[in-house]
Amino acid sequence: MKDMDDQIPRTLPIQSATFTNPINAEIRRAAATGIYDIRGGGAKRRVPHFDDLLFLGASVSRYPLEGYRERCDTSVTLGTRFAKKPIQLDIPVTIAGMSFGALSGPAKEALGRGASEAGTSTTTGDGGMTPEERGHSTKLVYQYLPSRYGMNPNDLRKADAIEIVIGQGAKPGGGGMLLGQKISDRVAEMRTLPKGIDQRSACRHPDWTGPDDLEIKILELREITDWQVPIYVKVGATRPYYDTALAVKAGADVVVMDGMQGGTAATQDVFIEHVGLPTLSCIRPAVQALQDLGVHREVQLIISGGIRTGADVAKAMALGADAVAIGTAALVALGDNDPKWETEYQQMGTTTGAYDDWHEGKDPAGITTQDPDLAARLNPVDAGRRLRNYLKVMTLEAQTIARACGHNHLHNLEPEDLCALTMEAAAMARVPLAGTTWYPGKEGF
Repeated sequence: MKDMDDQIPRTLPIQSATFTNPINAEIRRAAATGIYDIRGGGAKRRVPHFDDLLFLGASVSRYPLEGYRERCDTSVTLGTRFAKKPIQLDIPVTIAGMSFGALSGPAKEALGRGASEAGTSTTTGDGGMTPEERGHSTKLVYQYLPSRYGMNPNDLRKADAIEIVIGQGAKPGGGGMLLGQKISDRVAEMRTLPKGIDQRSACRHPDWTGPDDLEIKILELREITDWQVPIYVKVGATRPYYDTALAVKAGADVVVMDGMQGGTAATQDVFIEHVGLPTLSCIRPAVQALQDLGVHREVQLIISGGIRTGADVAKAMALGADAVAIGTAALVALGDNDPKWETEYQQMGTTTGAYDDWHEGKDPAGITTQDPDLAARLNPVDAGRRLRNYLKVMTLEAQTIARACGHNHLHNLEPEDLCALTMEAAAMARVPLAGTTWYPGKEGF
């Protein structure tokens, strides 16, 4: 009987698609600690993204441009609506807001150096402006956040643009975090906080309750800066059509729309994975709002959240964006998650490519830390050069695609240059499913 039992094939164990190993591990961690998980980075779950779109290169019906002889312009001007001094950029890829505090001093300097060498702008982030950042950034955007940490009118007047932050793609409706281990003496002084104490930013601005108050705030900032610099409004992608329309009504020069793949220094994991909209899904509604109000291209649209390559840049612009912003990708270019630190990542219980414990301040790459010994590992000159090279490659890739589609400027890319590989991407981007002329929701079908 025993021999017969040994001959019976056994059914292989099947793991639950609902209660996966990561889910079970999180349940056990929550049960053991009684606190929610905090991490940095962006959403790790798979959502419809730019990879689900393809370009339709030119052939007979459209004529491509010759890359060696015919120019493809990449310049963009931001703030043409009301500002006396719009920002002129050589490339349509900007650096998103990342604070000194979340990032080390050398990292902020490297971002300024790399962006300046590439002819684009960088952004301060929560906590104020540092002299090093201003000194190494030819074009610097000053973020005006609900926390007001480090905010003062003198720095506002030093900025080339001001970005009013309403929300962030990784945590729309939530405030920022900077845990005590990263509140160094300098960070504490800049933010008027006690050293070593966790800092949590407000989820909304303290002096307004709606879009009418936003209009008053924009006018106040214009008066402080004598109407010289552009005023951006940044929102986390949740209701892109209405948020864009209200930002325009309030007087914004530029709307920044941040999708859920955008990173963060620290927030609840449940926020990162379960709140907001995929970047791909928010572009067309935002563009539609600008078109309905008759201000598309007059009010510029910057898209951020998970932008990685020149193909992503070109696709965002084909859908109607004027420029994009990168954050996580810029940190990777500086050296974040570099395999040369793998041994130290493993000692922390993680691995290269999965390290998202930026809030702990133990980054062996010296980027997301305030530890002076770790921060000294990052050479801002070398890191800035790597960022410049990366931005150059992204731009060249976007140009290559634009020429292949027959366009002499990245802004001439259009939805008709695209098709979708999935039903979801076709519906979100409102471009035809590959091989068809149809997408879900298309009028007349």
